[in-house]
Amino acid sequence: MFLLECSGGVVDSILTQRAMEEEEQPPGELHFVGKRDELIKAKRSFRTLEGRDILIIHHQGVFYAIDCYCYHAGGTLQDGDIEDINGKLCIICPKHKYKITLAEGEGLYRARNPMEKPPVLRWYSKGVKQRVHAVTEANGEVFVKLTMIPNWIESDYYQGEKGKVERAKAEASGDDIPVMKDDE
Repeated sequence: MFLLECSGGVVDSILTQRAMEEEEQPPGELHFVGKRDELIKAKRSFRTLEGRDILIIHHQGVFYAIDCYCYHAGGTLQDGDIEDINGKLCIICPKHKYKITLAEGEGLYRARNPMEKPPVLRWYSKGVKQRVHAVTEANGEVFVKLTMIPNWIESDYYQGEKGKVERAKAEASGDDIPVMKDDE
């Protein structure tokens, strides 16, 4: 009864947090994912929002939200290293070493252009392959809004109930896909 009569920053914040945790958010809305300080301390946090598995990353003072499973074969990105590649922060999928930019979800690869003389290894883009989501901070709380445009991105394949089945199939098939090393 006291909490309902009281109005003020901390109490309102606690009530807002509890309400967001207890009620399912309407599709396309902001989702409370945690307290800023707790997410910073954790560095990486897993959340399921609207049936979608999301990885929230805090790196170099910035929050990122990205689909948790790699677009290539459904491997979890939670333990992937983060590296600067060609001026872009990327998460490296631990399973097959695919490089994905944190800000755009762009797949990067390294190759030689045989038309160049001599051919030199360079970084190229495959385009957006991994869905990234908007992160907002307010009053020490962090929110994620799921991004659904464009309509379909490769990482969508490993989301939801169907995605769970596909990830299990990919895991059962083992690591039979060759991995290109950066210096090849």
